[in-house]
Amino acid sequence: MVQEADAVVIGGGQAGLAISYFLTQQRRSHIVLEGTTQVASAWRHGRWDSFTLVTPNWTVRLPGFPYRGDDPDGFMRRAEVVRHLEEYAADFGAPMCFGKKVTAVGSASDSGRYLVSASDGTCYIAPNVVVATGSYQFPRPTALSEALPRHIVQVHSSSYRNPDNLPSGAVLVVGSADTGCQIAEELHEGGRQVYLCVGRAGRRPRRYRGKDITFWSEVLGRSDQTVDELLLPDARYAANPQATGKNGGHTLNLHHFAQNGMVLLGRLIDAQDGRIQLAPDLSENLANADKASDDFKRDVDAFIHATGMDAPDPQPDPIDEARSGAGRDAPTTLDLQDAGVTSVIWANGYSFDYSWVHLPVLDDGGFPIQRRGVTRFPGLYFLGMNLLHKRKSGILLGVGEDAAHIATDIAARP
Repeated sequence: MVQEADAVVIGGGQAGLAISYFLTQQRRSHIVLEGTTQVASAWRHGRWDSFTLVTPNWTVRLPGFPYRGDDPDGFMRRAEVVRHLEEYAADFGAPMCFGKKVTAVGSASDSGRYLVSASDGTCYIAPNVVVATGSYQFPRPTALSEALPRHIVQVHSSSYRNPDNLPSGAVLVVGSADTGCQIAEELHEGGRQVYLCVGRAGRRPRRYRGKDITFWSEVLGRSDQTVDELLLPDARYAANPQATGKNGGHTLNLHHFAQNGMVLLGRLIDAQDGRIQLAPDLSENLANADKASDDFKRDVDAFIHATGMDAPDPQPDPIDEARSGAGRDAPTTLDLQDAGVTSVIWANGYSFDYSWVHLPVLDDGGFPIQRRGVTRFPGLYFLGMNLLHKRKSGILLGVGEDAAHIATDIAARP
């Protein structure tokens, strides 16, 4: 069975809905293919029970459907985000087609069109295809999972739900970006002994000089930095800063975790015979997080001074200012049985795979070769990926801008 449309959008999450909104505004025939049975599947099934946004509600700026609630400075919970996306799709009548997992995109036999194949045997032909499946498609695999004892329960952060779903005992959390820290904090508050393997993620205070740190990121132009402006070529894969919006949002600091009884460890580098090997880098990683916070506050201070902006003086943040000796005391090995560890949570991020796009459009790392989502193949686009164009390209704050750019390019095509 072959269907034709002017555009095919692959993915029914925030990116797919954003471009569908603009295509609907253009009165352009299109279809949104979603591999699961619901809108926003990743938000529904890939977040834990107490999940909240880590950026304030005012950053939810989907085209034609920004946040309209009465708590712009709050942080929506998972169910509220899902409901917002459901209402968005219904608001403009997104032409969703569920249960259509795309297995291939290639050139159609006739020039200038693409053939999109789905797992149920359905095919679609269109001159415009927008791949909107994002950067976080599946848990990042790790070979070390096979080296851990079989009796230890292993869960990726995308499958973690709450402390009660884990067996009793201590928990090892691998990864200290925003997700790892939030889960570690919840487990610790639930009475678990937590061991946290710390990487290079930085941190920022939740609020500074009267404003949420996201406000300052916007004012300083951090969110609008393009990939060309970033010095490190692998910035797309950098860990997210340690942050949480839970209970109205508060500062996270690994030193504070240590002071409260959490055991901080260096990076996990090996596992054998029930023991894990840890890099001797905890002190360095803690110092890196401290520096990230100090540098950001210094940049805010400089901006306020240079512009004469009316802002309150800095107020003490005891959590941000906390320091510990955790780095000096960190072990380089840990016997999991002696530590009472019964569960491991892998908060090591996600991977993506676009090998099903059967055109020479990927770089050596598998990332699409494009300019703000526009590839060298007329009518083939990518949307919703982390740092596709700007720092905010992959989140609710910025996906709409890239979608508008792609929609403009589609409208200009003959």
